[in-house]
Amino acid sequence: MNVLFLTDNFPPEVNAPATRTYEHCKRWVERGAEVTVLTCAPNFPQGKVYPGYKNRLWSRECIDGVEVIRLWTFITPNEGFLLRILDYLSFSCHAFCAGLFRKCDVIVATSPQFFTTLAGFSLSICKRRPWIFELRDLWPDTVTAVGAMKEGWLIRLFEKIEMLLYKHATRVVPVTEAFKRKLIGRGVDESKIHVISNGVDRSQFFPRDKDAELLAKYHLEGKFVFGYIGTHGMCHGLDFIVNSLDGLEDDEIHFIFVGAGACKKDIVARADELRLNNITFLEPVPKEDVPRYISIIDASLVPLKKAGVFETVVPTKIFESAAMAKPILLGVNGQAREIIERFDCGIFYEPECRDEFLSAAITLARDKKLHDRLRSGCQNLAQHFDRRWLADEMLKVMEDVI
Repeated sequence: MNVLFLTDNFPPEVNAPATRTYEHCKRWVERGAEVTVLTCAPNFPQGKVYPGYKNRLWSRECIDGVEVIRLWTFITPNEGFLLRILDYLSFSCHAFCAGLFRKCDVIVATSPQFFTTLAGFSLSICKRRPWIFELRDLWPDTVTAVGAMKEGWLIRLFEKIEMLLYKHATRVVPVTEAFKRKLIGRGVDESKIHVISNGVDRSQFFPRDKDAELLAKYHLEGKFVFGYIGTHGMCHGLDFIVNSLDGLEDDEIHFIFVGAGACKKDIVARADELRLNNITFLEPVPKEDVPRYISIIDASLVPLKKAGVFETVVPTKIFESAAMAKPILLGVNGQAREIIERFDCGIFYEPECRDEFLSAAITLARDKKLHDRLRSGCQNLAQHFDRRWLADEMLKVMEDVI
């Protein structure tokens, strides 16, 4: 089977779409598939091409048996909606053109923005091949939820395109059951929807001792550390966390934020304004170093803004942290809450509720018996969401549509 996969994020980028795509494609190659990925020069989220790469018209490399073709795109930082739309459109157009000349049996195109999936749909018509819409985010709903755009004619146009793509996809593969319920409620044929959740590569993420070098470097010895590792974007609600930390008087509790994104400058400035000494901001780290940084935390912070659309989301951070036995401090309602309560692997607080957040953080830091119990639940969750068998499940979906 020859798979053509369209995604505008791929390693060495370290966000959730890049990780999921890489781990799935690698597994499919191990199972005998030939996989070609169409992507762009790595630049997310800073909008700067990573060292060792150039934003060329066309370049090729092989990563763990996966053929990766990188295409020129209009590159911009992950901030400013209109500029990002140009970024998305440039990739969609070039991926369509490049895809016309690639042999394939099935086309997979992944969101969160649907311009990539629009290219997949167009290629499926021209090449007369089945295509799969991998739905990672309910875009454009998320755009309005974070205030990046107001309701209007452009959003309504995006919504019509979105429904067109759902209708014509051979299969839709959402990452949560909540997404599936939303699609069915909007009239999408249930028989074409196959949920394949996010998961974790347990060969990379597993319990280990804290990295002594990092503990010493950031002066974290003897502290209970909450960690946020990932994109500092508009939807993550990190401004709420920073604004709440001046109410935390326990000197033994510390927060580290690792990553970059559209909101990082603002939250760093706010932390300076509040003169917080219980938070450390770090730059993004390579994917292979992420487990080292997770190792030094005692609990993983997973927040999102308070909006109905985010009740359908299950952040990937949950799975990677759980695999390393790090309990979750969760500020996401809906399906994410259902999962951590089902496996008893974390504490939920109402999103953007300061009192609940501070109370949950203090409880988790001070109650050792609770912390140990949640660590056990983390391991159960990680076993249930092993990326390998999830990738195998999606491989079966592709085989079925051919």
